[in-house]
This record gives sequence, C-alpha cells and structure tokens, in this order.
Amino acid sequence: MNKKIMFIIPNLTGGGAERALVNIYEGLRNYKNYELFIVLLQNLKNYEISDENLIIIDTPGSKNLLLKLKNFIKRLYSLYSIKKRIKPDICISFLESADALNLLTKQRNQKIILSIRSYMSKLFKEDYSKSIFKYLLRIIYSSTYKVLVNRADLIICVSRAVADDFRSFYNVDNNKIKVIYNPIQIDVIEELKQEPLNEYETIFEQPVLITSGRLTKAKGHWYLIRAFKLLKEKSQKLKLVILGKGELKDYLIELSENLGLKTFVWDRNIFSNNYDVYFLGFQKNPFKFISKAKVFVFTSLWEGFPNALVEAMACNVPVISTDCKSGPREILAPTTNYSYQTNKPEFSEYGILLPVFNSIFKYADEPYIDEEKVFADILYSLLENEKLRQSYAHKAKERVEDFRIETIIKEWRETL
Repeated sequence: MNKKIMFIIPNLTGGGAERALVNIYEGLRNYKNYELFIVLLQNLKNYEISDENLIIIDTPGSKNLLLKLKNFIKRLYSLYSIKKRIKPDICISFLESADALNLLTKQRNQKIILSIRSYMSKLFKEDYSKSIFKYLLRIIYSSTYKVLVNRADLIICVSRAVADDFRSFYNVDNNKIKVIYNPIQIDVIEELKQEPLNEYETIFEQPVLITSGRLTKAKGHWYLIRAFKLLKEKSQKLKLVILGKGELKDYLIELSENLGLKTFVWDRNIFSNNYDVYFLGFQKNPFKFISKAKVFVFTSLWEGFPNALVEAMACNVPVISTDCKSGPREILAPTTNYSYQTNKPEFSEYGILLPVFNSIFKYADEPYIDEEKVFADILYSLLENEKLRQSYAHKAKERVEDFRIETIIKEWRETL
C-alpha cells in the first residue's frame, strides 16, 4: 500500500523554500511506493510542476490584518477538509504560515513534519519587525509555534545552526529534530546552464559579478551595490548582474543610480551592453547566467540554507559569501565549527567567507564602512587571481556532490 504524503506551502513563487519543495517532490516521484500531493495556500506558481495531485486553496495574500485573519480561517477549514478527504499519512509543511495550519489541522494517525528553513530567531527579529502589521504577525506566528510545536512528530532543519537555533528558541525536544540539507539537481543544472542567453550574451563579454535571490532585506543587496561602486574605480569594465524580484526593487535601483552607476531594469529599459548594473528580475533558468560569471557574490544578512550559493557552485563558479547565520559556513567550511562567525576574510576550503554586514539600510551619500571596503578589496583580489578562481571553481564542483538530489532523497526516504 502506497504511503500518502502531503506537502503544504503558501505558494510556488521563486524562493529557496519553494525550490527545495519542488526538488524533494520531484525526487520522491521516482519511487512508486509514495502517493504525493501538494497543497498551495495561494494560486501562485513560478515553477513548472505537474498539476496531478496539486491542490490550490485560492486565498490571496493581504496586508490587511482582518483580511489576513479571514484568509487564515478559510485556509484552516479548507486544509482540514482536504486532509479529512485524502487521509495523508504524513503532512510536511514549509514556511511559518503553512506550519501553523499544518499543526492546527493534525488528525488521528497522521504524522506532522515541519521543514524549518530559516534561522528563526533572526527571522522574527528582523523580517517581522519592520511595521506594526509585521510585528503583530511576529507575535501570532511565534506564539503559535511555541504552543503547537510539540504537536509535530518531527522537525527537519536545513542546517545544524538552524537546528540549534530552533531548539533553543522554542525549547524543543532534541529527539524531534533532524538535519537534512537541501537537495540540488546537479544534472538538471548542468543541462540548463547550456541554454543560450540570446540578447543578454553581450553582458558577459566583460567580467561579470552575479548574485541571485529575492530583493529583500535578508539578502543585503545594498551592500553589494555599494561595494561594486568601489570596485568600478579599479575595474571600469566590470559589470554586476542581479537576478530576482522583491519589495526592495525601487530602493536598490535608486541606490544604484544615485551612486552614478548606469542601471538597467528588466521592465523599464531598452537593453544594451552599456550598463554597469543589470536588474534582470526573476529568471526560471538562472543557471545560464550564473555559469558565465566570473564570481558569484552572496551578501545575505541571514539565511537558513542558501540554495543559490550551492547552485552557483554547481555551475562551476567560485563563490564569495558573508558568514551569516546560517548555511554558508556549513557549505564552504564544513570541517570548522559551524557556530563560529569570522570577523576577517577567511579563505576556506570551498569558497571565501567574509564578515556579515549589519542590517542597516545604506544610501549613496553615506561613507563606506570597513566591511564594504574589505568586501570590495577581496573581490578585486579574486578577480585578479585566475589561479585562485579556477581552484575555487574546481573545489566548488567537488563540494556540491554532497548535496546531490539522489543522496539527499535517500535521507528523506529513510525519514519517511
């Protein structure tokens, strides 16, 4: 008899949690002893996925607290009804709102798994504190977790640092926590990176730095743009490509332009290869861009497990990253103490780790801070050192094998 497994997530737009779910879902589909379902709380999909056994609770997101509460009640009732009808053996939820709903709708003989993908204490402190509305959500979600979390049968964390943080933040029984890293479809990436760039090909006639991720506070893109401005003083031909969409789009574009950088925006400008910074928006295939860059740059302020970093390594590109909580150290320096954070440049085994920035927004007329200057200096050194770049590119390809989907799916199967 097949085991029924239900995945629950707010939507399938272009984020790390969404990509991880799709990878896990596709990996498990290769085995005949599972019957898989995906429940979306919103009718939003950027990933191509089979509509077979895809269930959509079509409740749009809202910034109005009353509408959000109304949507939550509708989702709660709908999910309970869906579970009652399908009778899944295991329900696995991704992201905070889906976790709360999964826990509240737990039914008899049903196992609940939470997939924890963020450094929760940092997430709630930073991302859920920027408005009264977000602060109220922080209270609701955090309180719900503390009350309900022990109803979960298992909590799968995407890094060891995330596991430690979650354990201490919610005082969870250590026996309920397991660490499974995100899977990467290396063979798929290898194929997708061969696709042509068409008009964008000319960008890469010059040396390019690239990054990929939502334009949100957590990614710290403004530090990258300011460090890039410093780099342009030494390397006039250098270009910066930013892949992703998000709420900080206007702020980041304004910052780039105020720094005197000629800035291309995917939904605004006519393309040419004469720009300094290219905002190319969400790309279904980021790998064809990343694979042609000189260096992948990651300036995150906090993470869970940064898919984009590992995927860049799978593209055979050297990486440089902040040593944020959590993930980069476990990926790039796996033999070191994962709870340590560097305060100086660290040329680790599989990439370069740099001190994490603070989370204060910066503007064009503000003096450069030491961390930005160091970031620019190390980037310039890496760009000028072909031997070092090739060494890190080779080591990146070696390290990424540890996250191959076939290996990670074995861990999921043993768990399920």
